[in-house]
This record gives sequence, structure tokens and C-alpha cells, in this order.
Amino acid sequence: MRGHFSEVLTRNVFLGTFKISTGNTGYIDMHTMIDTDLTDWLPDNDPQRVMLHNEVHARPSQRIRLPALIIYVVVINEGITREQECVHLQRLPGQNMLMPEQLQNNFLRLRLQGYTLRWERHTEFTRYSLVQHLPEAAQLGATDPELLAYLTLPPGWLADIPGRTFAAIKVAMMQGDLSQADALLVQARKWFGGNPVVASLIGRESHSLAVTDFMLRPSGFERMLVMMSANASETRAGRVSQRLLEIETYRLMALRGLPLTKRLIPELTRAERQLAEITAHLENKAASDQELLDTLTALAARIERATVEHGFRFSATQAYNRLVMQRINELHEKAIPGTQNIGEFMQRRLSPAIATVEATAQRMGYLSARVSRASALLRTRVDILAETQNQQLLEKLTRGQELQLRLQSTVEGLSIAAISYYVISLLLYGAKAAKAAGLPIHPELVTGAMIPVVLWVVWRTVRRIHDKFFKSH
Repeated sequence: MRGHFSEVLTRNVFLGTFKISTGNTGYIDMHTMIDTDLTDWLPDNDPQRVMLHNEVHARPSQRIRLPALIIYVVVINEGITREQECVHLQRLPGQNMLMPEQLQNNFLRLRLQGYTLRWERHTEFTRYSLVQHLPEAAQLGATDPELLAYLTLPPGWLADIPGRTFAAIKVAMMQGDLSQADALLVQARKWFGGNPVVASLIGRESHSLAVTDFMLRPSGFERMLVMMSANASETRAGRVSQRLLEIETYRLMALRGLPLTKRLIPELTRAERQLAEITAHLENKAASDQELLDTLTALAARIERATVEHGFRFSATQAYNRLVMQRINELHEKAIPGTQNIGEFMQRRLSPAIATVEATAQRMGYLSARVSRASALLRTRVDILAETQNQQLLEKLTRGQELQLRLQSTVEGLSIAAISYYVISLLLYGAKAAKAAGLPIHPELVTGAMIPVVLWVVWRTVRRIHDKFFKSH
């Protein structure tokens, strides 16, 4: 590429197309530039490189021209596919050719006649943001105006969004003289119908005033009012609205763990009581080891099941709470005397619920650890008992072997005597036969003289056989 490029960079998120203004030759397709440069100068791309690089541009802030009305709806998308959401988006004017492939990046912005619609899909929820012009009758000075009457969406389109509504907010954004913040706040209270409000000056230069009452109205919507200085840019208006909407979205998502915690607390209390009883029985030896082991195993299974089922929800609560605090810090709030700001409101109302959820998660972890220690203690006790029984059995076997050796020695002695008797008898008969043959011998004297020799030979032969047997084993 030659020539001097300007700093203008236009990006189309949905198609992944980048164009750079050259000032002379119009626009160069960034895909062409990437194909040429990377092929010539770099090794082949890692399969995830482009996807991970573009993640930083995945959900850009909107450019909002004041005065504007934002209708924001968040639905839980469990069991809802992109195809279903695509079918619903196709109901918008001129979008019948929209394809599910265009929703694969989890972000889509549609510019329609008189309004803009953003679709964003997240892990647990999908959010829809409608931005249109704010009518004069609904601006500052009106008393509790009905904003939904000015919607430019097709009738019934909001009600038919696939999923279950989790958050719905109407945001009115307009310009105002922030040097008169107190006067603006008086008008804002009238705009909210006299309800108690929470308000904050936003930005290091106090470029915006955000007011809300966090009230859920019969229509199912909350309300927010944002007044910005006359020199505020459209990009800044988009960032401010996005942060405020994300604070409320993540606040509600963080609180999803609270009902679960309230249901889980009685079960954890029963489990702790049962563990205390098991420990007492283990200490007093009031129950059999097998009975204690069965009870402890069942308790461990219950705790493990609860941990597996609810561990994600507790972790998600902590993650969403961190996002809420991060978005609040990004507002750089300044308090208005006599009015609670958004950060203080969240700190007082959200922190106790989050602390309850975190304490329950820690309690469940501690209970699981105590059950593991009790199981280890019981296993040690069972192992010691088994070793004692094995030792007693070995002692019995040893005594049996000793008796067997004694019996064997007795049998060997009797065997030597019996064998010697038969050998001596044979010698006596032989001596008598020799005398009858004419030899001058006395059979009884010869046999008596041979008795010690026979006894030694038989004993020696038996011992040699005994030694040979034990050496082979």
C-alpha cells in the first residue's frame, strides 16, 4: 500500500469488513490488505487469531443523538436458539431476508426507519436495545409521561420476544444545563411522578446527570432519565447509557443467586446438625462403624450434589457483582447534596444480598471440608480396628503353627521309634536266620548291640528329609 492514510477507520462488525480512507483513492478493503500482507510477511494465521482479535470490537457503544428514547429488554435465553431469535427479528420491517449466520457473532445492529435496534446474546441472557427520537411531550417538564405510547416498533413485537423477561428499562436522554443541577433534579422528580429518586453527576467533568427510582412499574419497565451537557458527543451518550443499563442488568443477574441461597440455607443447617450428631457418635462410640459410615456417605453425597448443582450460580453471582462495581466506578460519580447516588444505593441494597450468597457458598465449602475430615477420621478408626483384628488373627495363626510344630515333633519322635522297632525286628530275624545257617552268633546280643546304631541312622535320615523339605519351601 502506498500513500498517506488518514486516521479514519470505518468498521462493520457484522460482516467483519474494515475500510481505511486514503484521501486519494477512496477506500481499501481491509480483507484484501490482510490477505496480501499476511501472506507475504507472516506465517499462516492461528485459527483463533482473527476471532480473538475482533473480540475487543464485539459490542461497540452506540452513537446516540439527543434527545433519545431507549427501550431496553433483557430475556433469559435458556432453551432459546439463535434461529428462534432470528425468526423474531425477521418480523421487523425489511428484515425478512435476515439469516441466522448473521447472528453467529452474538451481536447485530439494525438501522430501520426512524429507529435503531441492537441485538446482543450472552451466556445466560439476550438483550434488545431500541433507540429512537424522544418526543417533545415526554421530555423534561412533563409529569410521569407514558413513554411506551411513542414506540415505533411493530405492535406486539416486544411481547413476542422469545425468552422470559428479566429486565426492562425505559431511558430518556436529553440535553440540560448541568450548572443548575438542583433545578434539574426538581424537574426530574416531577418526571418520575414524585417518587423518591437516586441521582448522580457522572464523569470527571460532570458531563451528565443520571436519575432513576429503581421502581418496577405496572408496565413491567423501570425508568431512567439522563441529562447531558450541550457539548456532549453522541459517542459519550452511547457509553453513558450502556454503563447505566449494564449496571441494572448485572445487578439483577447477580441477585439470581439469592433465592437459591434462601432455599439452600435450611438444608445446610440440617446437614450441619446431622454432621454434629455423627461426630458425637464417633466420639462416644455409640453406634457401629458401618452405620456411621453409611450415614456419613449419604451426607457427603448430598453436599456434593448441592455443590455441583449450585456452584456455577454462586460463581456467576460473584462475577456479575464485580461487573456492577466496575461499571459504577467507570461512572466517576459525584454526589448531589441531599440525594443518594447510584453507587451508595447499590452498596446499601446490593451488598447484603451478595454477602449472603458468598457466605452461603463459603458455608457449603466448609461443610464439605468438615464432612471430608469426619470421613477421614472414621476411615482411620476403621483401619485401626481392621489392623487390630488382623493382628489378633495373626497371633492365633502363630499359636496354631506352634502347636502344629509341637505335634509334628511328637509325630516325628513316634515315627523314629516305630521305624527303629521294625528295623531292629528285621535285624533280629536276620540274626536268627544266620544262626540257623550255622554261623556262631547269638541273635539277641547282636540285635541289642545294633539298637543304638539303628536309632541314630533312622533319626539322621528323618532330619535330613525334614531339612531338605524346608529348604525347598
